[in-house]
Amino acid sequence: MPEPTKKDETETQSAPPPPEQKTPQDGGTGKDKDEDDTSVSTPPADGMSKPAERKDSVWSIGEGAPEESGKRDDSQMSTLFIEKPQSGSVSVGGNITFIAKVEAKDLLRKPNVKWFKGKWMDLASKAGKHLQLKESFERHTKIHTFEMHIIKAKENYAGNYRCEVSYKDKFDSCSFDLEVTESSQAAQSIDIRSAFKRSGEGQEDAGELDFSGLLKRREIKQQEEEPEVDVWELLKNANPSEYEKIAFQYGITDLRGMLKRLKRMRREVKKSAAFAKGLDPAYQVDKGGKVRFMVELADPTVELKWYKNGQEIRPSAKYIFEHKGNQRILFINNCTMADDARYYVTAGDEKCSTELFVRDPPILVTKGLEDTSTYVGERVELSCEVSEENANVKWFRNGVELSDDPHSRYRIKVEGKKHTLIIEEAAKNDNATYSVMTTGGQSEAKLSVDLRPLKISLALEDQTVRLGQEIHLKCEISENVEGKWYKNGQLVEASDRVKLYHKGRIHRFVIASSAVDDEGEYMFVPDAYNINIPCKVHVVDPPKLHLDGLGENNTVTVVAGSKLRLEIPITGEPTPKVVWSRGDKGITDSGRIRAETYPDSSCLVIDAAEREDSGPFRITLKNEAGEDTALINIKVVDVPDPPQAPNVTEVGEDWCVMTWEPPANDGGSPILGYFIERKKKQSSRWMRLNFELIKETTFEPKKMIEGVAYEVRVFAVNAIGISKPSMPSKSFVPLAVTSPPTLLAVDGVTDTSVTMKWRPPDHIGAAGLDGYVVEYCFEGNGFSQGISTDLSEELLEPPFHVEADEWIVANPELTDKTKFTINGLPTGSKILVRVKAVNAAGESEPRYHPQPILVKEVIEPPKIRLPRHLKQTYTRRVGETVNLVIPFQGRPRAKVSWEKNGSPIDKNHINIRNTENDTIIFIRKAERCHSGEYDMKVEVENLVDKATIDIQIVDRPGPPEIVIIDDVWGENVNLSWKPPKDDGNAAITGYTIQKADKKSMEWFTVMEHYHRTSATINELIIGNEYYFRVFAENMCGLSEDATMTKESALIAKDGKVYKYPVYNDFDFTERPMFTQPLVNTFAVAGYNATLNCSVRGNPKPKITWLKNKVIIMNDPRYRMFSNQGVCTLEIRKPSPYDGGTYTCRAVNTLGEAEVECKLEVKVIYQGVINPGEPFFLAGNNQVYNKHTPLVTQ
Repeated sequence: MPEPTKKDETETQSAPPPPEQKTPQDGGTGKDKDEDDTSVSTPPADGMSKPAERKDSVWSIGEGAPEESGKRDDSQMSTLFIEKPQSGSVSVGGNITFIAKVEAKDLLRKPNVKWFKGKWMDLASKAGKHLQLKESFERHTKIHTFEMHIIKAKENYAGNYRCEVSYKDKFDSCSFDLEVTESSQAAQSIDIRSAFKRSGEGQEDAGELDFSGLLKRREIKQQEEEPEVDVWELLKNANPSEYEKIAFQYGITDLRGMLKRLKRMRREVKKSAAFAKGLDPAYQVDKGGKVRFMVELADPTVELKWYKNGQEIRPSAKYIFEHKGNQRILFINNCTMADDARYYVTAGDEKCSTELFVRDPPILVTKGLEDTSTYVGERVELSCEVSEENANVKWFRNGVELSDDPHSRYRIKVEGKKHTLIIEEAAKNDNATYSVMTTGGQSEAKLSVDLRPLKISLALEDQTVRLGQEIHLKCEISENVEGKWYKNGQLVEASDRVKLYHKGRIHRFVIASSAVDDEGEYMFVPDAYNINIPCKVHVVDPPKLHLDGLGENNTVTVVAGSKLRLEIPITGEPTPKVVWSRGDKGITDSGRIRAETYPDSSCLVIDAAEREDSGPFRITLKNEAGEDTALINIKVVDVPDPPQAPNVTEVGEDWCVMTWEPPANDGGSPILGYFIERKKKQSSRWMRLNFELIKETTFEPKKMIEGVAYEVRVFAVNAIGISKPSMPSKSFVPLAVTSPPTLLAVDGVTDTSVTMKWRPPDHIGAAGLDGYVVEYCFEGNGFSQGISTDLSEELLEPPFHVEADEWIVANPELTDKTKFTINGLPTGSKILVRVKAVNAAGESEPRYHPQPILVKEVIEPPKIRLPRHLKQTYTRRVGETVNLVIPFQGRPRAKVSWEKNGSPIDKNHINIRNTENDTIIFIRKAERCHSGEYDMKVEVENLVDKATIDIQIVDRPGPPEIVIIDDVWGENVNLSWKPPKDDGNAAITGYTIQKADKKSMEWFTVMEHYHRTSATINELIIGNEYYFRVFAENMCGLSEDATMTKESALIAKDGKVYKYPVYNDFDFTERPMFTQPLVNTFAVAGYNATLNCSVRGNPKPKITWLKNKVIIMNDPRYRMFSNQGVCTLEIRKPSPYDGGTYTCRAVNTLGEAEVECKLEVKVIYQGVINPGEPFFLAGNNQVYNKHTPLVTQ
């Protein structure tokens, strides 16, 4: 056979410099400086070669091919790499790392990266002590880094490598070369086929880089002799686009590696002292053939040894040694793929090596594929037979190669010569033409997949389940297909509550805990089939009584004479039948004792309860799911009897001591305490004395007026209420003494006067209060030492010794005011002041000012005390009165000035009045021109304080500018209008639209509080002609006039009928839900109180108010409102009896919701000694109203 060019075995190797870039016009061949690696384009991921991508890559024996064109093609197709692995060189035993980086900015998950050596060898399976693959991710830069580490490199690691990255439909590939150089001191023989070395499992170098896994054992088959073909000559003379075709045809698995090693074999022949003639660089033989290795020795006596892949060859039937003179010959019989290896012979210290290539004969397709028809979901097998066992066979679908990837739905099975393509579950999209190709032939067939007729093996069954139990619907069909579930025609999706299962041909619908809403018609519809499987589900619920709100032993206590309305919530589906009974006698729905039944509750009503009504009452519920019964005990109690008349045992100047005996009958409930009242003998008005219940039977009333006759009486209180009052005690008269004035302070000081102010005495004697005496004395009269420094201290004794005749009376005549100015004082002097209260009994003890007062005017900086409501915009309507009082401080002689919008105020329209302590701005009849910012300035000498008041005068708006009829169709008219030019100085809040028939011109309102500037009027009468007008509205109300359409709208009798588009109804139903709860409230007795909350729900819920779990009905003291979801309960003039827990209940067909709060009623008590002084009850309040009984809260 032809032999390739021989090369010197001892030629040293060096890393090549970058090759020159070649263009396609260079003629297909080119040389670099050291005739190094050949660049062959990497095929795409589907395994099909693309010649168009390789026409720039050229190779020939002995000449290097340029790499730049291949690299340029890689850069053009690069879509994922941001850094590619670069070719490198490493010495034998050294380490090297190749790095690839992928940007993850546009990727949702980690890309798939594979490393290859040669054409097909996946290095993931070769990872071990000499090869490590690592990956990392940098979160800040969002870059994936993939590394391939080669450790302790060997010579056979050299070759071409490839890195592929894929993500969904994106693919990128990059090729690079590794060159392993030998040490110059120990040149080794060239091992061209070392990359094809086979490494067995479990051996020391298992997992090293080799290509043994790609070569399949083939059975030797006798065939006709064919002329030997030198593959290397074919590659040398072939176009680069045909390299891969030749490699597949002649069984070459590592095309690039072989080309590179053959180039390195080109070395100059060097004479050897031991070998007169050495081995050829390479030999080629067909599988099953015989090969002859021959060397000629210079010295025939030298010992000769033959080696295969480093293992010495021993003589056998396969290996035959022959000596002919100086020639030493090795015959290898019946060559197999295992003989494809590196061979060398040693003679003394010298060595001569070669490579043996075993060529695999072409593989033929002996039995082709056949057209196949099947159904969806069936297993499909497409089989063919080839001429050799375990041959390399490629499968294609519509011309695209199929891979045997574990994640692929296609599986390739090889059994000897038989190759089978398996599709476990065929689908419609598997319809295609499938083909198989070998090195010596191909075959194709068509696959047709259709739907299989569907049969119902197990239909859904109607079910009746109890509320809360599991709903389990199951059906079985003849095909394993997906499907959808429907309830009442609506698609049902899987959720936390609804579970949908599909296993094989069985479909299940499960609701672990059923609800009333789960009742309906259900249906399963298989995908791709026009068939449905229906059933009905009926949900029932056993009846149940909800007695959580009742007391111990289901006892309900009611006050004698009052009405009892006991509501018991009930549940059950269907609605249960309710029966009330007492003993053996049933209770009807009429009479004083009656039963009332509602869908969700039942009420026992007793009008004017009597003591005889006490006892057990039975309630029984029944429906088709079961029954429930309970006993409810009714207890009727009453208020206690009144105590006996109290006795007054002691009397003081403003107090007394009284005692009494407990009542004879406590009304069936223990006495909790007593209330005390008193009145003047001449009066008929009684006044409560104690705010909290008194447990004892003794009390000491205080703060009475001397000289006035009084009477007292007692009330007994138990848990039910307050008894009637006892008989009044005998009348008695107390006595009292007047106290000195209080809170004496300096009100103002000038250069010649001092103004003092004080408060009336805490206690005024029986003779009343006639007036006050103001006295003062000057410094130097004995009060220069021992003076108090605490200005807040009130003194009843002088802080120094002053004789009585040294005090000067400032007012010869009594003053009844609590303010007095002492005039005619010398400037710079210091005085001490005291005040006495005077009545018919004489003067009270004096009240002293704690500090001497300097008679000299003090400057007080100006300060405007702007009321809180004026810090925001002050709004009034046109025609209303504006009267604003703004207090300020500042001494002496504060000057006040006003400006409006930066200009002085016109006093002809706005009245300004200034006093020493405040200023008043007054507008008798406000106009819109009075709106603006009013600036107030207070000046005291060089000190200034300013304030701004924003006044807005609003009026009703003008009418809209124009109203236009945009469109008329059917019974509808579309209107539009422009907002009014005059908005009345306030925002437009809406519009009111009215219509009028042209015949009668009577106006009717069709829309109110409408916010848009266009509207559609519906339900007009066909044949009538209408005019429309629009009012504008703001916070002051509607505009005085309205804008009417100039034209009328005729609702035509005949014409094209407008067909309304069909829309699917949206389910607006919603169970009640409170968006704003009730809050605990304090109310004042005698003043109306309101409780507010807001609720939403559809259908509109029914609102019920309850007090202490009892429904409020037909009670004039309560008023209930519900507007736009806002629920209000108004309690008119509440008394202590109205305190308690209030509940608002909202109910519709989907459910109910409740909120509750506590209401506490407090009493305002008007004092007797100091009229107008309020006292508030605190703590556990007990309050009294003369119209209602007294209760505890």
